[in-house]
Amino acid sequence: MDVTWLRSDTLEVGVIAHGARIVAVRTPDREGRWGDIALGLADEDAYRRDRDYLGACVGRFANRIAGGRFTLDGTEYRIPQNEPGAALHGGPEAFEHATWEKDESGAGAVTLHRLSPDGENGFPGALQVSVTYAVDGAELRIEHEAGTDAPTVVNLTNHTYWNLAGGGSVEDHEVSLTAWQFLPVDEHLIPSGSPVAVADTPFDLRTPQRIGARLREGHPQLRAARGYDHTFVIDGPSGALRTAAFVVEPRSGRTLQLRTDQPGVQFYTGNMLDGTLVLRDGSAARQGDAFCLEPQAFPDSPNRPDFTSTVLRPGEVYRSRSILRFGTTG
Repeated sequence: MDVTWLRSDTLEVGVIAHGARIVAVRTPDREGRWGDIALGLADEDAYRRDRDYLGACVGRFANRIAGGRFTLDGTEYRIPQNEPGAALHGGPEAFEHATWEKDESGAGAVTLHRLSPDGENGFPGALQVSVTYAVDGAELRIEHEAGTDAPTVVNLTNHTYWNLAGGGSVEDHEVSLTAWQFLPVDEHLIPSGSPVAVADTPFDLRTPQRIGARLREGHPQLRAARGYDHTFVIDGPSGALRTAAFVVEPRSGRTLQLRTDQPGVQFYTGNMLDGTLVLRDGSAARQGDAFCLEPQAFPDSPNRPDFTSTVLRPGEVYRSRSILRFGTTG
């Protein structure tokens, strides 16, 4: 693969043009031993076959649009459904399988960009979009930017799967989310109402909890998604960079802090990984082998005026910024 490497003394990140994907993230553990903490595939052909979005920039609309349809300025638009009852991550063969142009800065950063033409997967407007990955010390910065020539909807994120141990189950990872509300979902994983309080539910992750601690409790929302696959409403004002998540892997001591300016973060425990995806090391990826933290706006926002707007109009610029900081305990 034609991999662009972004490096510092404590962090290495590999990026490819297909899907503007992160294909590797390497960091040391508390003993100084380096390991790859992002799920990756063997070669570009494997990424072209991938249907689990490993490391990809997903869009035009990350997460789910109910029924694959929305109305904007009085016109209904239909997006091909690639899940029962929903268009997921922009519909089939979307940004994750596009070939992006790559501009390397030579200073620990790379920008990938593409023109999404008017009508691509049913979305209105020609969208010029870019994503920048930059490494600075222990931090990975991810910035999305987009502009349009006609009213449209935009919601972008990165879909890297993390395992801070470098392999095995993530159920002993300890995760905390700075969120006192989350979005309940229906059988199609579409928000079923307004945000509700996390208190007294398995979704109360305001203090560190083992990922696997309450997965099998039988809570209706965990049954609906077969695990965690929910948007958490991040405390603090949307648009301001603030801490959304902190994860610790006890054995290796590796830590991951996520800061973002987005209103929500999707916490996903790889529930769709069924053993058919073969990773770079030859192992088969299964539920519980990784988790995702995806900063983004709320799912189905085009159909929910009570949610944060995802409408982008000519002359406006869509921007999102997230910073992941890697470290160790002890």
